[in-house]
Amino acid sequence: MADKGIDARGTGGDDRPQERQRFKKLAQAALNADVTVDQVEGILSDLGDVLIDMNKTIGGLDGAIDTLDSTLTRLSGTLDQVDSTVVAMGDVVDRLERVVSRVEALVGIGEVAMRPLGAIESAGRGLASRLGFTR
Repeated sequence: MADKGIDARGTGGDDRPQERQRFKKLAQAALNADVTVDQVEGILSDLGDVLIDMNKTIGGLDGAIDTLDSTLTRLSGTLDQVDSTVVAMGDVVDRLERVVSRVEALVGIGEVAMRPLGAIESAGRGLASRLGFTR
């Protein structure tokens, strides 16, 4: 019988099956790590494409925001013009109301002035009908 010696654990025996098992596990771990690295590289490659597309989209959004900003500036200017026009129209309406009140006063004066003429006309018609000048 041959002496196999004492292994690292202090027991005698052949460690080849254990070493083989250990190498198998290390090889499997290395393969798993290699597959994981490939998967991470694939994800990062896809992520790069997504980031490029996202950059284009954000650039388009920036352009839309710039356009919106200029549009809002123009709208603000337009609203300022509308406000000033409303104020000017208010002044015009005030002037027209003063003119209308003056015209109403003149019409009232004209009506008062026409009353005696209406009375004279009515008296003349009555006289003409009594004299037989009307049909």
